[in-house]
Amino acid sequence: MKKIWPIPEIQILPLKEWCESRPVGLVYSLAAWQAVQPVLNLPVVSQVEVREATTEYWDGLLPGLQGEVLYAVGGGLPADAAKYLAAKSGRPLVCVPTALSVDAILTCASGIRQEGCVRYLETTTPATLVVDFDVIGAAPASLRAAGICDLLSIATGSWDWRYANQQGRNPPGMEYISYVDQAAQALLKGTLDCAEAAGRGEPEGLKQLLDCLALEVQLCNQIGHSRPEEGSEHYFAYAVENVVGHGLPHGDLVGPGIIIMAEIQGQDTKLLRKALEACHIRLDGIPQEVIKETLRILPEYATRHQLPYAIAHTLRSDQ
Repeated sequence: MKKIWPIPEIQILPLKEWCESRPVGLVYSLAAWQAVQPVLNLPVVSQVEVREATTEYWDGLLPGLQGEVLYAVGGGLPADAAKYLAAKSGRPLVCVPTALSVDAILTCASGIRQEGCVRYLETTTPATLVVDFDVIGAAPASLRAAGICDLLSIATGSWDWRYANQQGRNPPGMEYISYVDQAAQALLKGTLDCAEAAGRGEPEGLKQLLDCLALEVQLCNQIGHSRPEEGSEHYFAYAVENVVGHGLPHGDLVGPGIIIMAEIQGQDTKLLRKALEACHIRLDGIPQEVIKETLRILPEYATRHQLPYAIAHTLRSDQ
């Protein structure tokens, strides 16, 4: 029988009230750990700052990892690494996000860079997510609510899912399901509704953004794939990252991808753009010549990496 992963238990409270008695192996990004170290009291017995997203690098971290429980402090990179390390070592995992920058804090998979593309390995779901909205609200504006990109991508990802269905090109196991699409559209509406408040760091807006992220992840868990929220906009982000480098935040790549692909799909992008700007997602950080070249190579790129069929596979040189 196929396993359906759950999302983590979510604890919402001030970090200074969180208690941990077990010896902790800490996996972190430096800025995130510096932000919470004064208020998060953990009995740390080993720690590692994660710098790469490859299994070879993560495997090299395992021998020095100690503790009964792993903690991931930060965003996508430490969360993905810690999920891999937790699955490999059999330890439980607690995630402490310092921003709602990606949905990786909720998922059962770890993204790795492999041959110029992002691949997802099934690893494990964090046992617990500890959320302090005051901490998240104080995060840098460009990161605070950047996870909105993994929700606004429903606009383009679900369009691609329907398009592939019309062309008879959805892979086995990713067949189009109308009611799932409708559920995803409701989450897209909920995301658009909370964008301004979340972008300002208001607790109510951040809570709604977290709710939408959690529901999006569980929706994808139920059907076993991410077609409702991942399509050509993510393919663009994967491809362009090879040109601009791995230092840009996830949102700075996917955000422009959403607008670019939505326009190619013939969608009105006014509300999407407004929501992205409200959450301080930079839409002009990729040079136009890089965008043009990425779109030129995208059909071959998507085909070579066997990405699920989408409008990215059909682009012409004049688009």
